Amino acid sequence: MGMVISDDILQSARMTEGELKLEIALLLFQKEKLTLGQAGRLAGMNLLQFQHLLAGHGIPVHYDVAEFEKDMKTLESLPR
Repeated sequence: MGMVISDDILQSARMTEGELKLEIALLLFQKEKLTLGQAGRLAGMNLLQFQHLLAGHGIPVHYDVAEFEKDMKTLESLPR
């Protein structure tokens, strides 16, 4: 499913599409709606880059065994 954000919304927020994706990824990770891997993908970053972004925003990494297992299953299902 794709989501379209109109240009006037982006202009009103004074954000680019990439900046909005980053903000959404940070928010959803912080609210524990996305795993670290999912939020990183939404932000268009690898895990290390996203962890640095989290640290820069003072957001702790809450990554438990269940999230690790979920990320491993996701990685295993990706085409090689």
